[in-house]
Amino acid sequence: MTTFGYFLSSEEHPGSELVKGAVLAERAGFEAAWISDHFHPWLDDQGESPFVWSVLGAIAQATESLRVTTAVTAPIVRIHPALIAQAAATTAELFGQIDGGRGRFALGVGTGEALNEHILGDHWPIPEVRLSMLEEAVALIRELWNGETVDHDGEHYVVENARLYTLPETPPDILVSAFGPKAIEVAARIGDGFITTSPAGDDIAAYRRHGGVGPAQGGVKVCWHDDEQQAVKIAHQTWRNSLLPGQLAQDLPTPTHFDQASELVTEDMIAAKVPCGPDPAKHVAAIREYVNAGFDEVYVSQMGPDQEGMIRFYEREVLPALRKSG
Repeated sequence: MTTFGYFLSSEEHPGSELVKGAVLAERAGFEAAWISDHFHPWLDDQGESPFVWSVLGAIAQATESLRVTTAVTAPIVRIHPALIAQAAATTAELFGQIDGGRGRFALGVGTGEALNEHILGDHWPIPEVRLSMLEEAVALIRELWNGETVDHDGEHYVVENARLYTLPETPPDILVSAFGPKAIEVAARIGDGFITTSPAGDDIAAYRRHGGVGPAQGGVKVCWHDDEQQAVKIAHQTWRNSLLPGQLAQDLPTPTHFDQASELVTEDMIAAKVPCGPDPAKHVAAIREYVNAGFDEVYVSQMGPDQEGMIRFYEREVLPALRKSG
């Protein structure tokens, strides 16, 4: 049975609104949530970027059963993996467990983007190096979650006499975001699950072929509004960057650069790619692509400010239709 989740967009909402969105999503029948981890938004029009670990602590106390995964944290440059290990362990302890011992918090990780990772003046590595850093970072995080003193002198990271004292009953799962064959191979080797943002069944098959275990999670963007044309305008204003091709999303360093590059993206292009407006059939069809591709969990992101309206629409019109159709 597919799990349907809600995406908490840190690029568009302050922490207080993200907590409110998590509560509303849980009440509406969403079983889980993604939350993004950014230092900058992609575009100035998105307008926000709270510190995710503070927001997660608040969500843990405001919700009862909602499972939350970071989508995704990059533990390679901006924040040292030892600090991510501590942050994630504390967050998992705050969220606690449900479903016979399953933790409510999972750590989603990836190699990140220059947009967020260059801010301290570090060199932005090439993709192969970023994957190597991620693999070492995940191994170090898991070692620290054992609760023993860790000394580590690796290719990318050094840790001396480090021990985590606050730990959850069981370590959080680590799910790995991956795009492309090399990244999928690494994800299968180091992850407890797979994260991506396109309905690509071939990627899931590759992940499994390389020995990947755990759930396959996919994310889809929509824009609900009573007026379809207005929904297209909102989606274009807030997420036109999502149609940028190739390596641009990984290598552009500032929201200004994303704004300039996304001038090439038109409203017609958005309308052709994004489910916009009040027709539940469009939303159901977009999500069913992921279900049919074999995803175990599908997370839906509302483009624009109206979280509450979209969540109510999904509670009434979309989630029942998805569950009725199996």
